[in-house]
Amino acid sequence: MCDSIKWPTQSGLALALLVLFLSQTGVTQTSTRVIKPPPPPGKLVDVGGWRLHLNCTGNKKGSRPTVVLESGSGDFSFDWSLVQPGISRFTRVCSYDRAGNAWSDPGPRPRTMKQVAYELHTALLKTGSKGPYVLVGQSIGGLLIRTFAAQYPKEVAGIVFVDSTHEDTQLFLNGKVQRMRELAQGRTIPPIQTAIPVSDKALSLEERQQLENFLKQIGPAKIDPPFDRLPLPIQQVRLWALAQPQHYVADNDPYWGEEFAEIYAARKTHEYPLGDTPLIVLTRGKSEYPDTEEGKQLNEDRKRMQLDLLKLSRNSKQIIATTSGHHIQLDDPELVINAIRQVVDSVRENLRKK
Repeated sequence: MCDSIKWPTQSGLALALLVLFLSQTGVTQTSTRVIKPPPPPGKLVDVGGWRLHLNCTGNKKGSRPTVVLESGSGDFSFDWSLVQPGISRFTRVCSYDRAGNAWSDPGPRPRTMKQVAYELHTALLKTGSKGPYVLVGQSIGGLLIRTFAAQYPKEVAGIVFVDSTHEDTQLFLNGKVQRMRELAQGRTIPPIQTAIPVSDKALSLEERQQLENFLKQIGPAKIDPPFDRLPLPIQQVRLWALAQPQHYVADNDPYWGEEFAEIYAARKTHEYPLGDTPLIVLTRGKSEYPDTEEGKQLNEDRKRMQLDLLKLSRNSKQIIATTSGHHIQLDDPELVINAIRQVVDSVRENLRKK
């Protein structure tokens, strides 16, 4: 697959089709056996009738800007464990679990990018983090923080992309390569929901049964590379989080096609949409595509799109993680820490000038 993200279902498709998509992605296997929930390292923050797990570390007083870590699809707050302690030594930093993942409650559906950004913003405000923020997004998290920046532009002072997904990305779907934006059906993206319907607070019996049947078929959990670089206690927490059925629908956004197309269209009308915001684009050095002509073409297309991300800001630069795959925060955490430090230093210099 092109990026570590899960395919969204299209409107009206049954959950069974979502399960089929998940089975095609090579998602880490898991079982349905009950594992005792470990205590959350952070706080559970109510954002409107459902709670998000937000883990903030580092000096709270006089520590500006706050760094916010946004994970890729299928990942968790603790997947930043090799990076967050290093950042907390020079500024305040928050990782979190999107609704439905790990300790976070399921949120309102559909799980659109704007909905996710709203929930994160609300959780930050409720814990006293008012910005300015340096946003860090890995994989699909890159598009999520761009959505956050579009919704709350005055609160975003810097950005770091960690092998971010591009709005023109290509994915293997149903046996062929397709651009996500071309899956758009012209539907209106639903508005942000500030309250949660009772029906969205848990999986339905039918959804849970189908997911549990799927999980039984694929067998017991395991930790695949590069997640084996995490400390063993964190690996155990990851196995617990993967065993939660709601995790497999947490990032299920049936409007991804429309959202990718919307972001793509917006780029055509706005040059340097981030203005002079300090931006670092961290790009993996390893291909992770098949050694075929098609794989080589996909890799060249990926490189082109990573370079295009530099055009989001007049104040940008690219750093190649030469020995890393898609999860640079696991393969080369020091590189990620140093990139974030550079952006934080730039933001602090800008704040001093004001």
